[in-house]
Amino acid sequence: MASTKFITFEGGEGAGKTTQIKLLAAALEKSGLQVVTTREPGGSPTAERLRDLLFATDAAWDPISESLLLSAARRDHLATTIWPAMKAGNWVLCDRYADSTLAYQGYGKGVERGWLESLYRTVAGDFVPDLTLLLDLPVGEGLKRAGTREQGNNRYEKMDAAFHERLREGYLAIARSNPGRIALIDATGAVAGIQTAIQQAVADRLGVHFP
Repeated sequence: MASTKFITFEGGEGAGKTTQIKLLAAALEKSGLQVVTTREPGGSPTAERLRDLLFATDAAWDPISESLLLSAARRDHLATTIWPAMKAGNWVLCDRYADSTLAYQGYGKGVERGWLESLYRTVAGDFVPDLTLLLDLPVGEGLKRAGTREQGNNRYEKMDAAFHERLREGYLAIARSNPGRIALIDATGAVAGIQTAIQQAVADRLGVHFP
């Protein structure tokens, strides 16, 4: 896996991750790389079924149950999709990963963060992303954008503003603790400008030469 890379996209609701991951995948492919895009929770048949359970608007999972379900989905995703794709020589781009669990369930919902980090090590060992792109924008703007999406309105979007403020502060705290892995991207501008910043971060940190 030495020549392949695992890049994750993180951010609160409405940050534009889905759009930006598609644009980066296309740019990387133009540079001659093989790319697989995926998402969490999900990314494998079993993990997608768990995603449906987790995102149901009438679900009543408590935060620890959520964390365990997310970890089960992540393990299957790694074993079924991410690791095989990297072994085959692909770069893998993932829409959300373990930082989301730490931000949402840890900072947002109060699950003990040390336990979440230990749970991650059980699931993934010492495997971590080569680069995480954290798309940051004010909570109000993100929720406004999320409300206009065709497939919006999952139960996380419906949580109160205080939850989303804790979520954003959690992401920023995670970024401060991992400056070598996480690139903070201002997601308040136009799509093209955000993609330019993302490609610059990938070029600077991973040595990619974009056409």
